[in-house]
Amino acid sequence: MNQLDLQNRRAVITGGGRGMGFAIAKRLLQSGASVALWDVDQDTLKTAKEALSPLGPVHTQIVDVSDYAAVEAAAKKVSSIFGGIDLLINSAGIAGVNTPLVDYPLQTWNAVMNVNLNGIFHTCRAIVPYMQENDFGRIVNIASVAGKEGNPNASAYSVSKAGVIGLTKSLGKELALTGIRVNVICPAVIKTEMLENVTEEQIGYMLAKIPQGRMGTVDEISAMVGWVCSDECSYSTGAVFDLSGGRATY
Repeated sequence: MNQLDLQNRRAVITGGGRGMGFAIAKRLLQSGASVALWDVDQDTLKTAKEALSPLGPVHTQIVDVSDYAAVEAAAKKVSSIFGGIDLLINSAGIAGVNTPLVDYPLQTWNAVMNVNLNGIFHTCRAIVPYMQENDFGRIVNIASVAGKEGNPNASAYSVSKAGVIGLTKSLGKELALTGIRVNVICPAVIKTEMLENVTEEQIGYMLAKIPQGRMGTVDEISAMVGWVCSDECSYSTGAVFDLSGGRATY
């Protein structure tokens, strides 16, 4: 594992209880950061804290990122505990359902937008002011190749991730003259628990488009996130980093 210097950095990781969020938390802790894990499942957070605490300071909170008031309160608490917030990694997300757009349930559509897109707007809106206090920050949003290409029968997911890319580019430009960098990572299929809600047919479709012919791993995405969170990532902002096994074409 390549060594990263994140000593004394204070991170908020949404969806931090499992999957990509958990792996990212582990990588940041191994690099010297303190982490606050936000998730909606108490048992998941408890298990994650027990596993990660030997590596460094871990704070956990039950936070629904679709609720701005909850996000604002949680950010205030993290800043109070850690003395500030330097890093924000938005990995919370839901897949929705795989079905044609004309049959897509309205309630599910709204839920996907509220978590995947509105949730990132909420966390950025609440946490950027803490970063501005020290004129330093790294925001890493997790989108998807689906947001660039559009996966059939996954309209809500694709649209929400396209929105994340647009939000990242907009905020990155807004903060370009500050010490805050805002970037987005677009993975193809990453092997996580989230795939439990995706049909085998949909997974097969996505794998068939990947030249390497396999899913990515959470360790691979956490390695990329770690670097984007570092001081070395200084000239990239509003940028899209692909992690697609060769699928991405632009």
